[in-house]
Amino acid sequence: MRQKDGKPGSKQEKTLGVISMTVMFVALCGFSFYLGGIFCSEKNNMRATDAVEAVQSSEDPVVAPLQIQPVKFNECSSSFQDYTPCTDPRRWNKYGRHRLTLFERHCPPPSEREVCLVPPPDGYKPPIRWPTSRDQCWYRNVPYEWINKQKSNQHWLKKEGDKFLFPGGGTMFPNGVGAYVDLIRDLIPEMKDGTVRTAIDTGCGVASWGGDLLDRGILTVSLAPRDNHEAQVQFALERGIPAILGIISTQRLPFPSNSFDMAHCSRCLIPWTEFGGVYLLEINRILRPGGFWVLSGPPVNYKRRWRGWNTTMEEQRSDYQKLQDLLSSMCFELYKQKGDIAVWRKSSDFDCYDNNLSNPDAYPPKCDDSVEPDAAWYTPLRPCIVTPARKYTNIALDAIPKWPERLHATPERVSVVHNGNANAFKHDDSKWKSRVKHYKKLLPALGSEEIRNVMDMNTVYGGFAAALIEDPLWVMNVVSSYGANSLPIVYDRGLIGAYHDWCEAFSTYPRTYDLLHLDGLFTAESQRVFHGYELLQSQVDDYCHESACVSAQ
Repeated sequence: MRQKDGKPGSKQEKTLGVISMTVMFVALCGFSFYLGGIFCSEKNNMRATDAVEAVQSSEDPVVAPLQIQPVKFNECSSSFQDYTPCTDPRRWNKYGRHRLTLFERHCPPPSEREVCLVPPPDGYKPPIRWPTSRDQCWYRNVPYEWINKQKSNQHWLKKEGDKFLFPGGGTMFPNGVGAYVDLIRDLIPEMKDGTVRTAIDTGCGVASWGGDLLDRGILTVSLAPRDNHEAQVQFALERGIPAILGIISTQRLPFPSNSFDMAHCSRCLIPWTEFGGVYLLEINRILRPGGFWVLSGPPVNYKRRWRGWNTTMEEQRSDYQKLQDLLSSMCFELYKQKGDIAVWRKSSDFDCYDNNLSNPDAYPPKCDDSVEPDAAWYTPLRPCIVTPARKYTNIALDAIPKWPERLHATPERVSVVHNGNANAFKHDDSKWKSRVKHYKKLLPALGSEEIRNVMDMNTVYGGFAAALIEDPLWVMNVVSSYGANSLPIVYDRGLIGAYHDWCEAFSTYPRTYDLLHLDGLFTAESQRVFHGYELLQSQVDDYCHESACVSAQ
């Protein structure tokens, strides 16, 4: 993946004054690859132009131009500049602090939804482009002081002039994230040869760990809640690093089972062994067999570190033993440990699960058949072990092809999708290679330095993302929580994504994506969502940077 980025443009109209926002809306229709349409979002309204040209394919007769009716939105007040509807701090007092459930998704009821354009902060500028953005961003784009004051001594970030700089520090890597990742790679050689491709960083801070791994061929989902650390995920996305709002609390994360090759926690302070071990059981669910779990910080290296953790050596020894016992019961083995870093590996041996869970008194027990492993949209966490399905023999980390070969190898789980097979997968791959070529003719910015953060809002196999793999961008592949379960295929290819229901706001901040791509979303969700079409359209505007490109049906 080549790491470059670009600079969006802006448009100003006399009748509107300062800071206009433009969203180009490219329409995808039928089997035609040529689509057009521009959605203009301005500071005080957004207007969908009705001059959208549909270009017919060589086999079609006359195709009438696609007509889009103008849609106008009022602007939200300035207090909504960082509005995240389903993780809104103004609603926290409605929910309890037990297990930090207030930081989970709690979307407002329809009567309380804001359907308006989220304004940018005063002084907002087009984002700095990748790869420079990994190390700096405009202060006015993410104007947060608390995190700067609290974390500058740990070198998360520091403010200099009109920019935030990201030195790459962290609580557990005072010598910089690069040196820290080097230590982990020495413990996990599989990070060097393409075996490990996808990772999740729980409690990611400003995503320096995930940012460093991009140059090493590893694609990381950086996960953090909206909490007192303010806008960790917004900082990550402003830097051009994949990230999503989320927390392991009472509900499953929006990812399929057996998906990530590696999971990481650097002093994230998650109480892994409490509440029946449900937090670590969730890591087990989303980590593929043979995958690695990396933990640095308490209680690792407690014999030397306990004095700095405001605890006793006996308490830390007990915590470490509980953690080790829980991991052993889940068929994880301690792979390697050095200093503050410990690595466990999830077993790919079915016999381990059979032996460990054959005892009816085993704890945690095996989940019963009523627990769907991939159900991950408002699905409660349960204190039971999701074991790998025996019908899949080639999803373990040592069984799937290494990167980059795995990108185009037909995943075993393609059969989960209706009519899914090797031929359908190859056809989808070929189709998107062709379509992306046409997209780039219509939208020259695609593949250039102008577009970095991309979302495919209705993917199937991840073909759109695969066709763009050589470009300086990354793609968040979204699969409907009500549609065919194709997200495991996306992860088996070495790509990333999340489940989502487009009746609700996505788990991100405003102005965090450069391009939104829609293929068949209106048709697929028309009966459920698009009687509230205006809600989706306002979301499209809110998620985009000052200039963004959206391909739509």
